[in-house]
Amino acid sequence: MRETPVMTPTTRYATHDDVTIAYETFGDVGSGEPLVLIMGLDFQMVWWPDELCELLVGAGFAVVRFDNRDTGLSTHFGSPRRESPWRALLGGTAPAYRGADMLDDVEAVLDAVGWESAHLLGASMGAGIAQAMALLRPSRVRSLTSCAGLPATAGALRRLTYVRFGIFREMARLGEPSTRDESIDVLVAIWRLLSSPAHPFPEAWARRVAGVSHDRSPRDPRTTQRQLAAWSRDALPALSTLRVPTLVISGEDDPLMKVSGGRDVARQVPGAVFRVHPDMGHTLPEHVWPELVADLQGLVIRSRAAA
Repeated sequence: MRETPVMTPTTRYATHDDVTIAYETFGDVGSGEPLVLIMGLDFQMVWWPDELCELLVGAGFAVVRFDNRDTGLSTHFGSPRRESPWRALLGGTAPAYRGADMLDDVEAVLDAVGWESAHLLGASMGAGIAQAMALLRPSRVRSLTSCAGLPATAGALRRLTYVRFGIFREMARLGEPSTRDESIDVLVAIWRLLSSPAHPFPEAWARRVAGVSHDRSPRDPRTTQRQLAAWSRDALPALSTLRVPTLVISGEDDPLMKVSGGRDVARQVPGAVFRVHPDMGHTLPEHVWPELVADLQGLVIRSRAAA
């Protein structure tokens, strides 16, 4: 990944109830086309590359990225004990919060920025959050981009059919870090496992971001179970009821999520555009950015036509 100088964004905070959500902006939020980036399970907003955010600004967007609750500089929660993420996914863990609370977090960020609505781009778990926003809070959503995800409406057992399980054996071998350097090594190793082997791994970028991530807030392994548990019991309307322009992206090299996850989202959403990138894993690599930007601009045109 090319690392070009970018302006360091200022971290700001949105609040609602007793929760604080950290967010950053790129571009002019008063004049740019509003776009919110929603990160996946257990990862901080800094894993959205600054260079991608700046590229989107150059294409006419104003970009907001934020730390989901329980990650980064946003409010963290506790668990009485560490439990299996699989148990949490299957509804066997009492949730510390619910999926609806995470939608409230998105709305709090929109309100803090002053946006009545925005285009949403969610990756992995973030794809599910974006889908849920479009289903339950449609007045706040101009378009939906679901990347490396699966149907948020699927039940727990159905979700398992979309998952590739081999990567979890590799992750288990990484062990538990005890120092800053070991923590950074583990984060880099996880990002490498999630990436496609078809392109050179952005080692320098990943190591820099892993350091930033750790220094902002060291990873809490229990976050995974809490975020999974939040979505284990919430029922959503059918994706066929969506009426916002929708783009669905999957990677053929995704080691975590089968392409069928994205295909089923696109199949269920009326008029959805489905893109499968042959050399993409569970991340958004630099070589897909130009097509992503063009597709997002297409969603803007469609959303204006539908308004």
